[in-house]
Amino acid sequence: MVDGWRTDRIGSALRGENPTVLRRLNAGFAVIGDVQFLPGYSVLLVDDPAVDRLSDLTRDKRLAFLSDMDRLGEAVERVSRRTDPAFRRVNLEILGNTDGFLHAHVWPRFAWEPDELARGPVWLHPKGRWTDREYALGPRHDPLREAIGEELDRLHSADGAQ
Repeated sequence: MVDGWRTDRIGSALRGENPTVLRRLNAGFAVIGDVQFLPGYSVLLVDDPAVDRLSDLTRDKRLAFLSDMDRLGEAVERVSRRTDPAFRRVNLEILGNTDGFLHAHVWPRFAWEPDELARGPVWLHPKGRWTDREYALGPRHDPLREAIGEELDRLHSADGAQ
């Protein structure tokens, strides 16, 4: 099954079968989002599929997850700033309302978004953007994927992290 990884995102990442993985981080996996109507959208997946919420983690692991979220957010911000002069900011979200595992969304936001959408949560974007093939992750996003992954590596090296 070509898209079987979608039903087990964390397990497939652990097995090296999730094609959206950008990098393995300290407490999870940085992945590029399935949709790219906001180019650079990424997600941090916890590395244990049994973890449902942040409070399920030990304090050390929780801090590692939040540090990974910060690192992914900074990588997306740096790449977005370089690639689109209309870049405004990054929104970070841990919601947990749909998927039953801990994950964090990293949304770059841009000045070209309609004002009524830019001032609210990304979830207010039209439903078609979530399913339209025009925004689906594909080979045309490879340069973006590579740039975010390389930025994650640079940040890792700069932090002296292991």
